[in-house]
Amino acid sequence: MSESMDRRRFIKISSTFLGGLAFTAPLLSNSIGNMIVPNPESRISGLRTPTYCEVCFWKCAGWVEHDESGNIKKIIGNDEDQHSNGRFCPRGTGGVGMYNDGDRLKNPLIRTTINGKQEYREASWEEALNYIADKLKAISEKYGPDCIALLTHGSGGSYFGNLLKAIGSRNIAAPSYAQCRGPREVAFIGTFGEGIGSPERTDIRDTRCLVLIGSHIGENMHNGHVQEMSDAIDKGAQIITVDPRFSTAASKSNFWLPIKPATDMALLLAWIHEIIYNEMYDKKYVDKYTFGFDQLKEHVKDMTPEWAYGITTIKPDQIRETARAMANASPSVIIHPGRHVTWYGDDTQRLRAVAILNALLGSWGRRGGFYNPEKAYLPKYKLPEYPKSTRSWRDAFPGQFKLADLALASGICDATIPSVDDKCSFKAWIVNGTNLITTLPDQKNTLKAIQSLELLVVVDTMPMEITGYADVVLPECTYLERYDSIRVSGHRNPQIALRMPAAEPKYNSKSAWWMARELGLKMGLGAYFPFKTQEEELDWQLKNMDSSLEEMKRIGVKTFPREFDDLYIDENDNFEFNTNTGKIELYSTSFEEEGHSPLPVYTAHDEPPEGFYRLNYGRAPMHTFGRTSNNPNLADLMDENSVWVNPKVARDWDLKNNQYIWLENQDGIRSSFPIKVRVTERIRFDSVYMVHGFGHDSKKLTQAHGRGASDSELISKVLLDPIMGGTGMRGNFVTFKFKAANMEKNT
Repeated sequence: MSESMDRRRFIKISSTFLGGLAFTAPLLSNSIGNMIVPNPESRISGLRTPTYCEVCFWKCAGWVEHDESGNIKKIIGNDEDQHSNGRFCPRGTGGVGMYNDGDRLKNPLIRTTINGKQEYREASWEEALNYIADKLKAISEKYGPDCIALLTHGSGGSYFGNLLKAIGSRNIAAPSYAQCRGPREVAFIGTFGEGIGSPERTDIRDTRCLVLIGSHIGENMHNGHVQEMSDAIDKGAQIITVDPRFSTAASKSNFWLPIKPATDMALLLAWIHEIIYNEMYDKKYVDKYTFGFDQLKEHVKDMTPEWAYGITTIKPDQIRETARAMANASPSVIIHPGRHVTWYGDDTQRLRAVAILNALLGSWGRRGGFYNPEKAYLPKYKLPEYPKSTRSWRDAFPGQFKLADLALASGICDATIPSVDDKCSFKAWIVNGTNLITTLPDQKNTLKAIQSLELLVVVDTMPMEITGYADVVLPECTYLERYDSIRVSGHRNPQIALRMPAAEPKYNSKSAWWMARELGLKMGLGAYFPFKTQEEELDWQLKNMDSSLEEMKRIGVKTFPREFDDLYIDENDNFEFNTNTGKIELYSTSFEEEGHSPLPVYTAHDEPPEGFYRLNYGRAPMHTFGRTSNNPNLADLMDENSVWVNPKVARDWDLKNNQYIWLENQDGIRSSFPIKVRVTERIRFDSVYMVHGFGHDSKKLTQAHGRGASDSELISKVLLDPIMGGTGMRGNFVTFKFKAANMEKNT
């Protein structure tokens, strides 16, 4: 092992740290030195408390119900909530398992070396925060504050983000952008001048035709959309699913198109051809609102269904029939933009084709298409001006990714590895609520970046793989034990939701709000943290928006009237889009200005080598990424994944149902753990499929360790999107092995 790799060895968190209750006594008092802790009077009252879920990004609002002793009993939906309509999904109802999980992180940990061996030792909060504050100040003074980065997922990002900006760094990124939805947002902004947002602004409940092209609604469990899709089906809406796998959504569809992987662009362009050349587009809408129709028409002239058939394996008559189904439903039609869209490296252009197809059918801003969401305005306390930031992750990529409107987590990772000019080499990461070992592709590259750091702070509720590389581990309490920012995500009507503690924090865990504030105070940045408690801050905000913390504790969710009657475009108005031309840009002038093709172009992608199959991965309705596989409630529903294999392939390899095998990718990386075979006609012969989020190698995740295989560890080939820097992860191929890698070496 090299000297740099010796510097930060992976440390297995001892059961001592997971089972001990050291340093918990101060929780019963009101302060530890100058550190504020929740007042006992803030404990729950009554038999239910309001919350919004953090098991996934949908943030459904609900109620935590308690028994007569005040113990958490269950979580149910809030009837007033637009996200959940009063109904929680399996993940949401299983959220209690996060609170009760015995494997939770319990105390702050600091990396130390004893007799030449790196270990963790328990620390008090005072010591852990002093250690971090001193390190951050030293790094800021030596290299500049811009060399500190935050990588985050979840509500804690806003609090640590405030800390980072107060220090003088704007290098704040979430993997949910470059590893998930970024190409979609850039594509739709380049077409309509607006992104899709979260929850997605799709008007599924009133649609007459829903096209799912690689979007696994139901398995990905977007709660509100699953409910709306069910209602739409009951009202006779047609569903078209494009997927190499017969997914749950496909089973509810009128049309299933089992497309050859990596050829989606060809199908989209053929649909565009059909709709234009058979004059099935919304002529009035296109004439009034779009720019570049003639260029688009010429561009797709030869992209016929016959042309696409030779690429996609979808028959021409199926392409024509599904194009007619969309046109017949226009404008109440949705070609769904998906969410996890980082596939093949040309993803922004693929999503441009999706946006163009929606525009031709007149669905943007129309009932049954895409509505205009509205957010409630949340007052912000006036803070001192943040210090100017002079360097960013972009310095490591001069002239690239200019259309990316958010920082790239993968870009920060790459910019952490020292380069020749060393202009933007990050020295410290704060990692909040995201297991970068599995969320960033190319684990070898991530580990190389981690070894280059002088400080790695990990904030999490669980001992995930990333915690084993930290210098300091800070145990966060679960969402059921804390206040958080008011939820203001956009929807059909402006709405706010409150999350408040349903129980005191277990063990010695704390909220991210508290951690960020205490670090700020220790670094002399108290002016950026003016409130002593989060209750005080929330009450100030709510009273400035015609509510109060007292009211929100009673009702949980509050809905406000829309400021304007603009849920849909009024066709009598001369609506102007936020693009260079003021129109929907079928021909993107912003893309052209940056040297990218203004129209989407089909590019052929690599085929699997002999004996290999394209690795497709997806979600399960009872789990969120790899965050919930150790949740005891949800692990009972699904405790391991399986690999879907077509019967023809199974015969060739003599594979049987429920047989355990190992997967090995094109770069010789073999899964650490075996995975169970599922032989099924529901997957194409050139592909395999597995659910993401399993195969954890942290032994302290007692429910999840070694259960199934990790798709993340097999994704070593990254197809970089040249427009916004998204990391395409579906260019990897796997073959089957019947022994573990170490067994093979020993024989």
